[in-house]
Amino acid sequence: MISFSQVYKRYPNGFEALKNVCFTLEAGEIALITGHSGAGKTTLLRLIAAIERPTSGSIIVNGQNVSALKGGAIPFLRRNLGLVFQDQKILFDRTVFDNVLLPLQISGFSSRAATGRVRAALDKVGLLSREKVRPITLSGGEQQRLCIARAIVNRPSILIADEPTSNLDPDYARDIMEMFLSFNQVGVTVLIATHDTGLLGSVRPRVFKIDHGRLAA
Repeated sequence: MISFSQVYKRYPNGFEALKNVCFTLEAGEIALITGHSGAGKTTLLRLIAAIERPTSGSIIVNGQNVSALKGGAIPFLRRNLGLVFQDQKILFDRTVFDNVLLPLQISGFSSRAATGRVRAALDKVGLLSREKVRPITLSGGEQQRLCIARAIVNRPSILIADEPTSNLDPDYARDIMEMFLSFNQVGVTVLIATHDTGLLGSVRPRVFKIDHGRLAA
């Protein structure tokens, strides 16, 4: 579950990215965040992951008050979050397999358990046959699939994505969104920032519209 209560985010230069944002996303829901460029979508997602901290207000994620978390507790929060951001941070000097393995190494998984999880994640996104190649050889859509595999390898309860289909052709974009739907269908809470609300086809998720930092709908 994700809950925002009277959340404001003001940057040091005085810019107010979010203003009095309030909403609740229940466990197992899927929702989209829409809005113009600079509306505050990315800031909202970064607050959920404690990459940013709110200026004021309360953010509850899986029962934890993210606003008040000590620094040492943040890695434990993120183990339950799958994060797909626009700055993909793909490691081009490592193989596809090793890119997906990294979060599990950080979490202290044994080699045997980690290998099974990595291959399951790569299979889920259709990249198992490419596990030994370097990411530079992948297409844009395949690189996005790699990022999704890395986000889900910890089997998170919440998956958040920032414009995951930007710069992809329509077929790849639909494939990526269908992947998010499949994760939601097995109980994962999914929150996606996107300009294109039509990519989910006949599925009608909740839509949160942000307009200059305020939740408009």
